[in-house]
Amino acid sequence: MAEEHQGTKKQPENQMALERHYTITEISELWHLDEKIVRRMFEHEADILAFGSTETRYKRRYRSVRIPESVMRRVHRKMTRAS
Repeated sequence: MAEEHQGTKKQPENQMALERHYTITEISELWHLDEKIVRRMFEHEADILAFGSTETRYKRRYRSVRIPESVMRRVHRKMTRAS
């Protein structure tokens, strides 16, 4: 059964794994925003997939990020309420 969390329904983890996941580029194109802005919008968001390497003295950090559709919708709702 889905539990309530701050007025939103939390999906069971197995359902979230099966839903469509978006890249930063895809969301930036959908929302007509710069990729850097979209990356900052999602960097501290729960339930995103982020994997890659850490930054060292000689190599920059590399991260691939995948954002489930439900998380994308949640952030969109938050941003439209804030306006």
